[in-house]
Amino acid sequence: MPHQVSSVLAFRPYDLRHAGVSQWLNSGVPAPEVAARAGHSVDVLMRIYAKCIDGQEQEMNDRITKGLGE
Repeated sequence: MPHQVSSVLAFRPYDLRHAGVSQWLNSGVPAPEVAARAGHSVDVLMRIYAKCIDGQEQEMNDRITKGLGE
């Protein structure tokens, strides 16, 4: 019904989906896998969710250092 679609409750499923996808990314799941599970292209995923990735700087620095064999 039109009044249901326009209600604040209609936003709830999207909020839960957004939270889930954000959590996957922050858990370190690779972007291509998250995109596949969310039904997005990687481009769309990163455009929408890149700002949600937070707090991984030290872990990423460690991965880069390990990858360089240092």
